[in-house]
Amino acid sequence: MRRKFMTLDVFTRTRFGGNPLALVFDAQGLDTAAMQTIAREFSHPETVFVLPPENPANRARLAGGAGRQSFILEEKIGPVSCTAQAHDADSGQAEFRLPRLPQDVGQVPDVAAMAGALGLSDGDIGSDYPPARWSGGVAYTFVPVRSLAALERARPDAATFEKVFGIGGPAMVYVMCTQTADPDHHLHARMFAPGNGIAEDPATGSAVAAFAGLYAAHRELSDGEHRLVIEQGYEMGRPSLMNLSLTISNGLLAAASIGGDAVVVTEGEIEA
Repeated sequence: MRRKFMTLDVFTRTRFGGNPLALVFDAQGLDTAAMQTIAREFSHPETVFVLPPENPANRARLAGGAGRQSFILEEKIGPVSCTAQAHDADSGQAEFRLPRLPQDVGQVPDVAAMAGALGLSDGDIGSDYPPARWSGGVAYTFVPVRSLAALERARPDAATFEKVFGIGGPAMVYVMCTQTADPDHHLHARMFAPGNGIAEDPATGSAVAAFAGLYAAHRELSDGEHRLVIEQGYEMGRPSLMNLSLTISNGLLAAASIGGDAVVVTEGEIEA
């Protein structure tokens, strides 16, 4: 049957920037193998399939309409509260509340091993954060570096990357620094996961979700709301901006959300 689809560039307001994403509507009747085949056909970093909710209270109007909309998405990690606002007929912004708080998930390799696996020197490692592993549903190793120059030089070493970072599964590594391309932003990052088929990702919302825990744990934050803008994808020619909002209560992270812009690139139908 013919199913409507849309492709978007997300975490950007500029077409052909940000992270390309495919959205397939009317996905009922597709099994996992069929979804994987369709995702390979689009060959985007992520393909989303829209299915009827298990709970009929969780409904979303995903396209069209004016004004701010609120809805709940059912995902494997749990129900995700969302708000969306259209800019115009082809672009808008959305914010997604984390369904669970991120957790520290263990030790990281030593600095020399991490540096070597990223093609860097020991002296490149280190900034305002310690190396750490956090998960908001997907575990990442966070490797801070001292400068944008070091971040630009980072390259996964084919011989050692998975051995060093592959802790219990394919290595997912978020390399970051507090020096930014835009002085109004707060963090510059790159994400490598070659064992997962991702040589580099232009924008990684799940890594930003995990980073919320690292940020709150290593900053003395006052109670209330805190907002960060994280740059990614610049080295790939697909600049992305992710907005991270944190709520601090009694000195601890109480809630967080991730948001950004999106723009429609293509629309059509796929036979599947």
